[in-house]
Order: sequence, then C-alpha cells, then structure tokens
Amino acid sequence: MIDDHSADDATSGTPEGAENAAPLTVSRPELLIDGSDARFRDLVHGLFALAARHEGVRNGHADFIGLPGIQYTILITIGHLVADGPVTVKMIADHLHVSGSFITQETGKLARRGLITKTRRADDRRHASLVLTSDGQQLLARLAPRQRRANDIQFAGLTRAEFDVLLDLVERLIESSEQARSLQKYLTETDPGPRRRRVSADVSPTSRSSA
Repeated sequence: MIDDHSADDATSGTPEGAENAAPLTVSRPELLIDGSDARFRDLVHGLFALAARHEGVRNGHADFIGLPGIQYTILITIGHLVADGPVTVKMIADHLHVSGSFITQETGKLARRGLITKTRRADDRRHASLVLTSDGQQLLARLAPRQRRANDIQFAGLTRAEFDVLLDLVERLIESSEQARSLQKYLTETDPGPRRRRVSADVSPTSRSSA
C-alpha cells in the first residue's frame, strides 16, 4: 500500500529533494543536459581531483631530487626551453602562467643552490639568460627514468589524437579561466557580497553565573 506522501511524490514528476537543490552554476546551454548542471559539476570536481593528483605526482618528482615542487618545475622548464634558444624570466613566467616577479624570486633560490646560472645577455643587458649548471643537469638526468615511468602510467589512457585534443582544451581553459578570474575581481570590487557576521566571544553575566 502506498501512503499519501509516496503517491504525491510518484505523480508530481519532481524528484524527491529537488526543491532543496542548489541553483544552477552555469547558464550556457552547451554545459547543461536536460536543464541540469550535474555533469558540469562532475567535470569541475573531476578537475579538482585531477589537479590534486597531478600535483602529487609533480611533488613526488621534486622530492626525489630534493626540491620544492615549484623549483623542480622551473628547473625542468629551463632544461626544456633552452633547446629553442636563450631562456629568460619572462619566457618561464609566460610558459607557466605565473608572474615574472615570482619566477625571479624562485630562480634566485635555484641559483644560490648552484643548479642554474644567470648571465646578462650581450644583446640586452636588462635581461639575463638562465642555464642549467652541471649539477642541475645531473639532478634531472637522475630523475628521468622514474619520471618517464610515472608519466607514462598517468597518461596511459590517452591516444595520440586524444592527447592533441586535451592539450588544446587545457590551453583554452587556462585562457578562459584567467578571464573568469578577472571577472570575479571586477564583480568583487563592485559588489563585495555578504560578509560573515562577527560573533562576539564575550560571555554574558547571566551565562557566567549559570555555568
């Protein structure tokens, strides 16, 4: 026997709990399926999970050669970019999508550890060329065999065509994500939004006497 509430739920056409669901987080029709943003949320949360795991893999590489994650990333970036010519702070910053001042700070640490050298360019004294030292090269050479094994496993599920598509999608999402951050900054400046109410830590005399 179906009680009155069950009968109402069965005939209303509205899933149980739908009235308590959060509002849509996107409005573009390309991102909605049957009016729902559930699959978009799956994507967003999947990206969070992927980013955390990829950072874990990166930090594993870094730990093996005794560097913080970002310094390892900068070191190997210099090692790869140098194949196309002199490497500058700006080139690294553009490649990693971070600020030049941050790269300047971190390359200074690598230089003090003797892993890179900074040489003023003859054609432009304002900029320095960054090059791996022999110690820096040896660290990356020692890491490379286990790095290849881990990277091969992490991306084993991709075909060559999927790899090309993924690379293109990531580059486009990085650009659009920067645009989203700029929008958020603008919106925050025009409407800061609700602030949490500060809860007083004072205890009333009544509370103290009854404790």
